[in-house]
Amino acid sequence: MFKGPAETAAFCSAFEPPAGVEAVLCPPFVSLSTAVAAGGTVFAQNVHWAPEGAFTGEISVSMLQELGVHGAIVGHSERRQFFGETDETVARRAAAALEGGLRVIACVGELEEERERGETEAVLARQLSVLEPHPALVIAYEPVWAIGTGKTATPELAREAHAFIKTLLDAPVLYGGSVKPDNAAELMSQPGVDGALVGGASLDPDSFAAICRSAAPIHS
Repeated sequence: MFKGPAETAAFCSAFEPPAGVEAVLCPPFVSLSTAVAAGGTVFAQNVHWAPEGAFTGEISVSMLQELGVHGAIVGHSERRQFFGETDETVARRAAAALEGGLRVIACVGELEEERERGETEAVLARQLSVLEPHPALVIAYEPVWAIGTGKTATPELAREAHAFIKTLLDAPVLYGGSVKPDNAAELMSQPGVDGALVGGASLDPDSFAAICRSAAPIHS
């Protein structure tokens, strides 16, 4: 919940993604049209499964498409933590978006106590079991204990989690969890890490561009 239309316009004018990297911007709903007008690839932060109806506060696939939005994030850990999102509702959102022609970044990941109990793979398997393979589906692995805490999964932990996810679902997998310019290159150099879902470090255009440049030699 950062950057209204004016701040989004300023960000887009300052942000220059490097060649060879697809940079996706995911602003709040009120700033989507501004980001679309600036060009590039724009995703929403959420999308509902119904085409319309009495779902106050939600937004449909067709509404996003009318704006020119390319895709949506579903199941972000903050949606699960603060707004009651479940594996079932994540699956319904993803299915509706994919069937409607949007691309999807579906987020999965374990809580700190789940990792400490050795339940990481069980949690990931449960969260992934409700998702169907699709050419437009991307998975984002978010170890919840590393989001906004300054903690980051070691490259080895990220590699292991991504490898496990790929045994269950054939899809690109992004790493999300306190990705910064100073750790992005090492994380994205790991086998099976196909990119990053960037939170706080994406709010500054120079910081986000630096992270994108970290991926350029790998994906160009």
